[in-house]
Amino acid sequence: VHLVYSGGGLVQAGGSLRLSCAASGRTFRTYTMGWFRQVLGKEREFVAALSRSSGTPYYADSVKGRFTISRDNAKNTVYLQMNRLKTEDTADYYCAAAYRVVTAIAFSEYDYWGQGTQVTVSS
Repeated sequence: VHLVYSGGGLVQAGGSLRLSCAASGRTFRTYTMGWFRQVLGKEREFVAALSRSSGTPYYADSVKGRFTISRDNAKNTVYLQMNRLKTEDTADYYCAAAYRVVTAIAFSEYDYWGQGTQVTVSS
């Protein structure tokens, strides 16, 4: 599975961005999709995840109520809508695909990763 991003960039605090992650292959609908982020020098942290059937989403407490994960299986794409952005949301964002998950929040559960896209929130 090859994952390609679009939508990162620079935004002012309080603004919005939407990240998109398009996956290659015909098996996209069989994967749980997740978003993670990482700041240089820190561990990669879970942001959001959504099951293959677009069931209950999972969010990190730090983004709950501000970020929304969604997917379009017909377009092989997962999205992360980020609203009311804060400076602490600044990071490299990664989408990932997992065939089997237990918690969906551990990066070790994910099989495929994209290269990442940078999000910078200015004050």
